[in-house]
Amino acid sequence: MEQYSGVGVLDKSVLVLSAVEGGASTLAGLTERTGLSRATVHRLAVALEVHRLLARDREGRWLLGPRLAELGGGPVSDALVERAATVLPRLRDATGESAQLYRRHGSLRLCVAAAERGSGLRDTVPVGSALPMTAGSAAQVLLAWTPDDPLVSTAAFTPRTLAEVRRRGWAHSVAERETGVASVSAAVRRDGQVIAAVSVSGPLERLTRSPGRLHAEAVCAAAAELGRG
Repeated sequence: MEQYSGVGVLDKSVLVLSAVEGGASTLAGLTERTGLSRATVHRLAVALEVHRLLARDREGRWLLGPRLAELGGGPVSDALVERAATVLPRLRDATGESAQLYRRHGSLRLCVAAAERGSGLRDTVPVGSALPMTAGSAAQVLLAWTPDDPLVSTAAFTPRTLAEVRRRGWAHSVAERETGVASVSAAVRRDGQVIAAVSVSGPLERLTRSPGRLHAEAVCAAAAELGRG
């Protein structure tokens, strides 16, 4: 049930933020989900974008912005992130694709480190980006060892997919989170617990519809290295 503070602009802004919690949305989608006028939604979304609480993807859809991750994700200058500053560039160079490190934060996964491909067509996920836990190979990895999590029931993938991730130790997705993008992810473990997911992502035309065949070995090696750090 929605809670209202009585401060109109704040309550409406929270409605807009809540409307993209499950994933990117067009302006029309935000208008439908919030019940607000198109002009009001656009004005609030642009204002939230200025404060980096909302952002836009390459297709112009609205999604949660990096400021939310910065506010809620805790300190980023920890040992894992520091280790990733060395491991992710090597993974990027080995695969030729952008590499990311994600941590779970409630119903979202936060990008806490990244190494971007320097040129050409690439998938860019800025540090601080908040993405849904219901789509993408990193989300599969972060949920695979907790298959009873309620989020699984609303995910783009199935419990059977997660069982396969547990069996082989890595996940891949093809246009699951974003059209034209594929990715491969593996779990980073400490003391037997999954603490993060390391990924490579890029255009489907380069990663193909079987991206795991190309990059699973490199991604799993990077995950193991991060887990040892």
